[in-house]
Amino acid sequence: MHTVEKIGGTSMSRFDEIMDNLLIGDRTGAELYNRVFVVSAYGGMTNLLLEHKKTGEPGVYARFADADSEDAWLGALEEVRERMLAKNAELFEAEYERSAADHFVQERIDDARDCMQSLQRLCTYGHFQLDEHLMKVREMLAAIGEAHSAHNTVLALRARGVNARLVDLTGWHQDAPLSFEDMIRDGFSKVDIDTELAVATGYAHCAEGLMNTYDRGYSEITFAQIAAETSAREAIIHKEYHLSSADPMLVGTDKVVTIGRTNYDVADQLSNLGMEAIHPKAAKSLRRAGVELRIKNAFEPDHGGTLISQDYISDRPCVEIVAGRKDVFGLEVFDQEMLGDVGYDIEITRLLKQLKLYVVNKDSDANSITYYVSGSRKKVNRAARLIEEQYRAAEVNVHNVAIVSAIGSDLKVKGMLARMMSALADADISVQAAHQSIRQVEMQCVVHEDDYSQAVAVLHRALVEREGYDDVISAA
Repeated sequence: MHTVEKIGGTSMSRFDEIMDNLLIGDRTGAELYNRVFVVSAYGGMTNLLLEHKKTGEPGVYARFADADSEDAWLGALEEVRERMLAKNAELFEAEYERSAADHFVQERIDDARDCMQSLQRLCTYGHFQLDEHLMKVREMLAAIGEAHSAHNTVLALRARGVNARLVDLTGWHQDAPLSFEDMIRDGFSKVDIDTELAVATGYAHCAEGLMNTYDRGYSEITFAQIAAETSAREAIIHKEYHLSSADPMLVGTDKVVTIGRTNYDVADQLSNLGMEAIHPKAAKSLRRAGVELRIKNAFEPDHGGTLISQDYISDRPCVEIVAGRKDVFGLEVFDQEMLGDVGYDIEITRLLKQLKLYVVNKDSDANSITYYVSGSRKKVNRAARLIEEQYRAAEVNVHNVAIVSAIGSDLKVKGMLARMMSALADADISVQAAHQSIRQVEMQCVVHEDDYSQAVAVLHRALVEREGYDDVISAA
């Protein structure tokens, strides 16, 4: 009857509040247990260890990958050491906890430094190529950040009288990697969930190599596997905000509402738009294990948040969330020779995959196919050139667009799509394309990128806020 709960890096940086709201709060005695926490590195720490997630500014890993000597990355690693020690000083006033936290950091950083120096020297010999080992270095560095925050959390809990146990899944000094499932199983084999509060690292070292597939999205994969492997009653992700009916920054905090209930199908639609409630592969693990997911605001512990389950359907048709994606290009391929050729776009799909352009959606008519892709303008332009080279009769155009969607577990209401079009037209927003599948869990409108913010606000007002919502229900 336990829960498995994940805390992200931004929340971990507000550690005192996390202790008071989540980890301990008003709980005493047995109430403290039957919970497992999976923690990420403190906010900004993984950026220093790898590279900045948004700006691409190089961290230790990026400097090491491009380095000819240790001078290029060693200073960055020492900066990480200083930041981690400063974080320890911020968290712990007592000498015992501070000393234990510092010793842990010093040991891990020293190990990483020695390993990287040895690898760099080894790769001066022609038989050894650095590129073959870089992913292992990336995983090792990421693991330091996760282990740092998990170890500190256990120290802080024990200082408050909680019987906390560190479940270090980073594989530090492990003889040989286990499979992902076996790593989780082995890590929790000796944990008594009834009497111990387990704190696990968000990174799990395994034979498959999580970062090969998920890169920096690995913590949710680990979290979901722990919930599935330990047969959790519920999986909980604590964020800095509620899963709301729209982006409060676009619509207004006074206008949005917490969704409350939805299903994994809706969660997948959000992931497709780049607004992940949970990574789709993590959701798959939870679905298969029959574990429900709850999204909560870490700083409103008494609020129930939003429960996501497999079979939930809203008791009446309605729009649950208005979401969208702005970083989209419409890659339009016009070719009158495609008519009747069902395999026409196979090579195009393969090309987009090779260029790592994410296809959000696509539509077609007799003579054209348009792919709505997310990626850099440089890659999209390259894709256009390669398509024209491959398909000599084709004319390829690139459009700057945005996608705005109305999503809900049940949208089967007459006139819903018409209401969307009417609301956008009334706001003088031109709709360039529209998509609605028979399943009717999502209705998409393609608009010009400059109209994105206004389109979200307009559709939220028309389909979610009270006056528009009442109209939709009465129309049903």
